[in-house]
Amino acid sequence: MDDHGRTPSSNQPILYVLDTNVLIHDPNALLNFEEHHVAIPMTVLEELDKLKAGKHSVAAECRQAIRLIDKTLGEATPEEVEQGVPIDRGTGVLKGYLSIMMSRREEPNSLLPEHLNDNIIINQLIDLHARKADLRIVLVTKDINMRLKARACGIAAEDYSTDQLVDDVSLLSRGYQNMTGSFWDRVSKVETRQERGRTWHRVQLSESLPPMHMNEFIIDEQGFVGWVKGVKADELLILDMHQEPLMHQEAWGLKPRDIYQGLALFALLDPDIHLVNLSGAAGSGKTILALAAAIEQTMVTKRYRRIIATRSVQGLDQEIGFLPGTEAEKMEPWLGAITDNLEALHMDDENTHGSVDYILSKVPLQFKSLNYIRGRSFQQSLILIDECQNLTPHQMKTIITRAGAGSKVVCLGNLAQIDTPYLSATSSGLTYLTERFKDFPNGVHITLQGVPRSILAEYAESHL
Repeated sequence: MDDHGRTPSSNQPILYVLDTNVLIHDPNALLNFEEHHVAIPMTVLEELDKLKAGKHSVAAECRQAIRLIDKTLGEATPEEVEQGVPIDRGTGVLKGYLSIMMSRREEPNSLLPEHLNDNIIINQLIDLHARKADLRIVLVTKDINMRLKARACGIAAEDYSTDQLVDDVSLLSRGYQNMTGSFWDRVSKVETRQERGRTWHRVQLSESLPPMHMNEFIIDEQGFVGWVKGVKADELLILDMHQEPLMHQEAWGLKPRDIYQGLALFALLDPDIHLVNLSGAAGSGKTILALAAAIEQTMVTKRYRRIIATRSVQGLDQEIGFLPGTEAEKMEPWLGAITDNLEALHMDDENTHGSVDYILSKVPLQFKSLNYIRGRSFQQSLILIDECQNLTPHQMKTIITRAGAGSKVVCLGNLAQIDTPYLSATSSGLTYLTERFKDFPNGVHITLQGVPRSILAEYAESHL
């Protein structure tokens, strides 16, 4: 198949059939198939209808998808809806068609038992393929098992990858470049100037470096740390960072253990950085750094009025209703990571538990469920989003656009621990965010190095 989704042998548009999970992942998915024909099975509409109400985290996505389908079909007659209605993308040019695939079938070729919705859709496509052998049909679903079943039945199936920006997460920026030897060996010309106690280097490179992005750091083996503040073809504007002060920063009594934690803490405490994206393995210090910086800036420097803590938890949206108490009390079991880290920050206190209760009563820390964040606007707040790897790109956009004036967003996640069935490391919202924001002048991304929690944890990590 070539880049435009056409088969080399024919120039006919393809019929793309969308599964429910595609519309939940991206409610605007039907607009992303160019001049091709998009079909939505009646079974998918029924599934969207079931999920659109209640406190499911996907309910809002379902409603948005249904509204877009309704708007696209407009005043079309039932015959037109079955045949295909031109898709209006708001540009005045109609491109591609949308139709609803009816469930009725003349001579059912039921290869699969019809007790599952997935099987009903695949059987429909087998029928359609039998009736129109020359029509190229592609099932689009994020469910690997459904793709396998469809292929076994002779139907082409693909993942929805429109918002997948990288094919391999190892290609993602780590937020810094580690260099062997000295960075200055790679430089042909440098202009250095002092300004307000800061040292700036305008550097021309003699050797090619991997592509550098705004706000990436350069770390070499000689102890040089530079912060890239301007990128041209072979020229970089670098702010000299000096390792010593980075390693001696402190937030709520916490000091960085290595240079990567030092850079992360620097970004967390910098008022000009509005988005900090920390990824890394379990135990690398993401949550404790973010929490210490958050308390420091609400209790001591008073830069932010409150901390909003939220996280994506598979199943939380269904289960939160059954837990007793207020929203904050319902969220507490899920945000144990926050309270665990509070305890770690106060381990040296005489009464650790008392300290944590005292801090929780004094710090304006609010636990929010993702379901209650939509439609809100948080001013002068520090928004901590934990477990970001479980968010879709669309959910990520929904939360980050809540940040109002004077707010800072901190995203924490580990791409190796995705718990959501239809997300992978490449389609995760955390990957999408990292790639989309790599040239944002007010954002910093740092991949932290694993610092073992204990000798036991380190041994388990390598031997189990």
